[in-house]
Amino acid sequence: MKRCICFFLLLALLPFSRMTAVEAFAEESLSLSAECAVLYDAENRRPLYEKNAGKRHPMASTTKIMTALVALEAMPLDTVITVPREATGVEGSSVYLKEGERYTLEALLYALLLQSANDAAEVIAYAVSGGILPFAARMNERATELGLTDTQFENPHGLDGDRHFTTATELATIAAEAMENPDFLKIVSTRRYVFTSVDGENPRTLINHNKMLVLYDGTVGVKTGYTKKCGRCLVTAAKRDGLMLISVTLDAPNDWSDHEALLDYGFEHYESRLVAEAGALSLSLPLFNTNVAAKIVNRDEIRLVLPKGSASPAPIFEVFPNPVAPIRSGAIAGSVSFPVDGGSTVTSPLIFSENIPIQNQRKGWFGFGR
Repeated sequence: MKRCICFFLLLALLPFSRMTAVEAFAEESLSLSAECAVLYDAENRRPLYEKNAGKRHPMASTTKIMTALVALEAMPLDTVITVPREATGVEGSSVYLKEGERYTLEALLYALLLQSANDAAEVIAYAVSGGILPFAARMNERATELGLTDTQFENPHGLDGDRHFTTATELATIAAEAMENPDFLKIVSTRRYVFTSVDGENPRTLINHNKMLVLYDGTVGVKTGYTKKCGRCLVTAAKRDGLMLISVTLDAPNDWSDHEALLDYGFEHYESRLVAEAGALSLSLPLFNTNVAAKIVNRDEIRLVLPKGSASPAPIFEVFPNPVAPIRSGAIAGSVSFPVDGGSTVTSPLIFSENIPIQNQRKGWFGFGR
């Protein structure tokens, strides 16, 4: 792998604290009922508080967050799906689907995420992958794509299984990824939905099981879960002043209170701060085979979730060595990263801001380009 040349640019004169977010949180008094818990920064994808957050634990119907994500990425919402016999009569929570009934994927996702319908989960699995096991394999592939190493799915609904588990942090990562899908966000933030087949038969109103939508200001999702083996499981996403936080608890007898405590702390102590608009950070980079320099800039707007009142961290630019013309505008030139606490960084791409053809080549001996 090629080594990068690093440049340092100080954005603030005040020193940045090296205490991690988790260490800072440990100084606060916070009593939770949960066996495992995490408060998660959805924007920068990192934990702000952890309690046994890396411990493997079954997650009950919070499984359906990944089920919905995989389904949304596999087919359009208006896809019409016929209920197969194999997906009827599933134990646990249900909307009592019957063989041969036809529903859109959208309607089934509302049943899945509001009513926590296990039969809807299996219908989706058969529609996307032809069965439970191949769909679970697809869920596991998606988990691998997200870099998860302690998550395993056996089914699409979360009924107990020997090899069906996740961690609080990895479940938060799945939720953060799902919440970036606007269709998923719309569904999990809906309090009630009229569920009916494409033929308009047997309409009924589904009420979202997630009481946090009513209990906590700013809640926009996401999912409840429960089995005797798992205990009460809950994933909540809440957004205030541009800051989205995700709280996850596994086996939490007082989950509603736990989530209120986690989110209260997060919104009281953290903010989403714009540290650079797109193109605001720039460097001039000499090209190896011409007499001109290329300008490189940050491609994206950069927002960091930081403790309120703290200094913004200094960015570190890492650029690929020995760039040569021709240069294409928008091509990746490196990255800029920010140390957001003592153990993690937030990284954004750097790009070339303009096209540069091969011209004005440096001359070597006898006038030949070198």
